[in-house]
Amino acid sequence: MPTETKDQILDLVDRTLSGHKFSIAKLISLFENTKPELIEIKNQIIDYLKQKSSHRGFFVGITGTPGVGKSTLTGKLALKVLEVSSESKVAILAIDPSSEISGGALLGDRTRVRLPIYEERIYFRSQANDRELGGLSKHTFSVSRVLFYLFDWIFIETVGIGQSEIEIQHIADTILLVLQPLTGDQIQFMKAGIMEIPNAFVINKWDQEKEAKKTYYTLKSTLSFVRPEMEKLPIFRVSAQKGLGLEEVLEYLIEEKSKKTNFRLEEKEAYYFEKWVRTQYGLKGLEILKNFGGASLFIKETGSFDLALQKFSKIEYVIQYP
Repeated sequence: MPTETKDQILDLVDRTLSGHKFSIAKLISLFENTKPELIEIKNQIIDYLKQKSSHRGFFVGITGTPGVGKSTLTGKLALKVLEVSSESKVAILAIDPSSEISGGALLGDRTRVRLPIYEERIYFRSQANDRELGGLSKHTFSVSRVLFYLFDWIFIETVGIGQSEIEIQHIADTILLVLQPLTGDQIQFMKAGIMEIPNAFVINKWDQEKEAKKTYYTLKSTLSFVRPEMEKLPIFRVSAQKGLGLEEVLEYLIEEKSKKTNFRLEEKEAYYFEKWVRTQYGLKGLEILKNFGGASLFIKETGSFDLALQKFSKIEYVIQYP
């Protein structure tokens, strides 16, 4: 990619805007690549997308423990969006766990989400979490920056959850926590972490009504003391497999999207830039960044997220700073 001319790169981006899936995959792979020589190219691509694309994506986070039906729910909701809006384009980014032994990932979510092959308005991408903590991949935000300009809706399915797997809150505009019947013990386990971030709950497999009702009342009582200020958070009763209750969830998501007034990435970029500085340079890097007025100001003064990475990544620049 570094050897390609600017015209060739912009031609690739034009094809992604027309919905060409292979080109979208190629562009995503470029943004998953962390080679420093690609930073300038990424900056040019984002600038071009800002000018050429009318899409500004709404991010929906789908999280929950393995086996609760996140993939099925995500796929069904994505198709519902296409049904009610003939103009909308939808992307699904599914994060799969990487092996702690081999580092490889099965990327099995793709096999659980059934999508029409010839539907050009929907795009699916699996991403290995690369043993990254937080429920997402280390490349999820980088890819999200591209998807934001290519699609109207972006569903991000997390790898699963534990108490600390709450990274999705820094990308998603709204978060659905998916539960299944007889997960009362899990609710108690999760209450200190993940229970604090969702905007709504989905009890999936509601066709198992007797067991599902027990989960519903356990959840209600848990919320009353975990998040008493948010006791009125929506709790949807759904069977994704049978298509029950999906309209209510979609109606909620459309309403949340309509409330969003700031379709920009600045705040998210600031969070991920600071996180990158912390990862690369530790406390010293954070101290330097603070002396520059913080991540938001540093990005603004350098011109863009990518240029900020480029400037800060000059290690001598970091070392020589007094």
